[in-house]
Parts: sequence; structure tokens; C-alpha cells
Amino acid sequence: MLGPNFNIFQKVDIVFENLENIPKGQNVIFAMNHTDRFNYWPFQYKLSYLLHYPWTTVWVKGKYYRNKWLGRGLDMCNLIPVPSLGYLIEEFYTRKFNRRIDREEYRKVRNAIDGKDVGTEEYAANVDATVRLFGDGFIEFIRDYYEQVMEKVAELTRFALFEKGLSIIIFPEGTRGTQLGEGRTGIAQVALHTGKMVVPIGCNNSDQVYPDSLPFARSGRIVYRIGEPFSVEDRLKPFRIDEPFRLLSRESQQRYKDRFEGATTVIMESINAQLDDTYRR
Repeated sequence: MLGPNFNIFQKVDIVFENLENIPKGQNVIFAMNHTDRFNYWPFQYKLSYLLHYPWTTVWVKGKYYRNKWLGRGLDMCNLIPVPSLGYLIEEFYTRKFNRRIDREEYRKVRNAIDGKDVGTEEYAANVDATVRLFGDGFIEFIRDYYEQVMEKVAELTRFALFEKGLSIIIFPEGTRGTQLGEGRTGIAQVALHTGKMVVPIGCNNSDQVYPDSLPFARSGRIVYRIGEPFSVEDRLKPFRIDEPFRLLSRESQQRYKDRFEGATTVIMESINAQLDDTYRR
């Protein structure tokens, strides 16, 4: 599907700058900015199909699986769904009330689950609102449920990297945007847990080739600028964790918060350095 789209029906010029920065003979973690829904497709197509580097999988938002047909398509591509806590809250609410949760209700429930402002009247009010909506025990239930979900994400990630020999593409921002946003710590946790090399990728102009939600590229030029790889042996060494820890667990995120955030900063700065001015912070 991609080949005819890129080469026959449209003309998409996929440019890799600094290809030599992708290590040969090993799989890696690609850290990429997320300008549009499909900006990883041309990268995957050229990297593995044309250049014969290891095949890739991708962390994708769990909410994409709300659409049955899209979900089936993503499953066919062997992607890894990563449901957010917000997504789970929305899904449980929709199933119970048959409507989408409004912003005010969501914020109260989310703050109660996150334990924001514990000990204050506002926190108590948020807990009361959550109990009225979902019943007693929901806060602990959703925390534990989310922990189990992320444990499965961690399992699939390790399986892809170590059993299947795949590289993995992760968008640290966790959402789309023209300019590079703030990074979340998931990619840093994977890098510190697995020891795999991180390769920063600056994706430029894909949003012009994929300007909407349709999965069909328009003619144009996409530049993937590839930064120097790094790992816990060099640039991430100050954040290295020498004892085993549970990947993506609440306990690990609390215990190693500073290290995860420090490593995330390094990763985001490395992506930013590969971007044209339009896409930089």
C-alpha cells in the first residue's frame, strides 16, 4: 500500500540525513517527534523495506483502538497499544453512562486518582465526586488496573526488543503537535531498563504530506534527520540504574522519578537538535 502511494499515485521524497548514525546489526529505540498521525509510516517504509534495517514496531495511543476497523489495521501492523490513564477513565465512564465524560468531571476524577492535594478539602471533594460516579473502591481499582495494563505494555516491549529483534519507535510527547512538546518518561524508562541504544529522529515536513486524518500521503518531501545514538554507557550514564526495576510500574516511577526525568530531558534535547526551526521548541 505504501509503495504505490509514495511512488505511483503521489511522489513522496523520503530523505534520511545522517543515516550512518543508525547502528547496524542491532535493534534500537527510535525517539521521534510526532507531527501527524502517520509520520512513522514513511520512516518504516524506507528503513526496513528499502534499506533492510531491522523491522520496527511502534507505541501507539490506546484510544486509536476505539475505532474497530482502525484497531484491526493496527493489530495487523503488530503495533503496541499504550492506553493512558485518561483513556481508561473515559472508557469506564462511557460504558457506565453511555456518554463522554465532561472536562470538569474528568478533572475531579483524575485528581482524586492521582492523589493531587491530598489532605485538602478540594481533594476530599474530588474523592466524593468520584465515589458518586463510580462507587466505593473505584480509585484503588483503576490504579491497580492501570498498573496491570502498563505491565502488559512492558512485557510486549521487552518481547519486541529481545525476542523478535525489532526496533521500536516511541513518540516521547505522547501526543501530536507541530512544535516539539514536553516529553513523557516512558521512553527513558525503556532505555534505562533495557540498555538499548536511543537514536533521536527529527521528522520534518511530514505534516504537509499527511495534512489530515486520511492515511494517504500527498506529494512532498519528508526529511528524517538522524542524531547520534546514545545509551546508558554514555549520555544516559548519569541516570543509569544498576539494580533491577519493574518497567513502567508506579513504584519505579516514584522511586526513580528524577533519573527518568533527567534522561527524558536528554532525549528531548536530542530530538530538538534534529528539527527545522518550524518544529523546534
